[in-house]
Amino acid sequence: MALIESIIARAKSNKQRIVLPESLEERTITAADRAIADSLANIILIGNREEILAYADKLGLKHISKATIIDPATSEKTEEYAQLLFQLRQKKGMTIELARKTVLDPLYFGCLIIKSGDADGQISGALSTTGETLRPALQIIKCAPGITCVSGAMLLVTKTKQYGEDGVLVVGDVAVTPSPDADQLAQIAVCTAQTAKSVAGFADPRVAMLSFSTKGSAKHEVVDKVVEATRLAKELAPELKIDGELQADAALVPSVGAKKAPGSDIAGKANVLVFPNLEVGNIGYKLVQRLGEADAIGPILQGIARPVNDLSRGCSVDDIYKMVAITACQAMDAK
Repeated sequence: MALIESIIARAKSNKQRIVLPESLEERTITAADRAIADSLANIILIGNREEILAYADKLGLKHISKATIIDPATSEKTEEYAQLLFQLRQKKGMTIELARKTVLDPLYFGCLIIKSGDADGQISGALSTTGETLRPALQIIKCAPGITCVSGAMLLVTKTKQYGEDGVLVVGDVAVTPSPDADQLAQIAVCTAQTAKSVAGFADPRVAMLSFSTKGSAKHEVVDKVVEATRLAKELAPELKIDGELQADAALVPSVGAKKAPGSDIAGKANVLVFPNLEVGNIGYKLVQRLGEADAIGPILQGIARPVNDLSRGCSVDDIYKMVAITACQAMDAK
């Protein structure tokens, strides 16, 4: 079974409650209709019920009435959520009056639904910026225990079946943290391995901390950062299979790994790659995508206590549908 089909199958096997706050955006509501029709997830839409149903009817959508539709302006839980937001943010200057105003924002309302245990994940970004998507998530849901930075992973489905997990690799960070320090890089490693398990379905994530050096072949402070990050990741997650610093060929190619890093359990066998910084990660995955004709799925946000994912404003209906499935798989693992 292809990767995305397996992700969709797992999502269907344990339906999660996924919030789509941009309910009057055409691609979003169309993807929601498809997700409902396919029993992919229990969809929650934020907005006025009559407006949403009228728009769905205009688009010829048949299943939106089966979604849970919540209007912040009339919901019986709006005041409860406003009080929760006030409690969470009062030390940052939030007043109850401001909380009552802020809770009407669908992106904030959705995160408050999740924080209250009434939903499992949220997806936005077809209309909103990354900052607008992340801000309420970090203010309300916050980072997962032991994690202080958010990062973005990418699933790379390549034609080179001999590498990774039958040609599939999970890589990070490709989207969020430009210049992680050693502690942040260690967190990115742990989170990317978790994404490999929860989303890609890897039973045995094997993490390579990438560098231009393998096991001391070069000396530089940026290499030292990767070495320290590897040590910290082992402390953060002692069960994690991880090694570094490794060059990309040493991480992926068994013969090169055996030569450059003899005795390593990861060298030549890695299926999770952690880039030393965002610049390398973003350039690297796009080169593989374009020159290697790989399918790139993501980015998938990680490090938040409950999954909140960001879409490209140029996303398609299919992109949103797939992200519903991905977010559902993350949500199963986050419980």
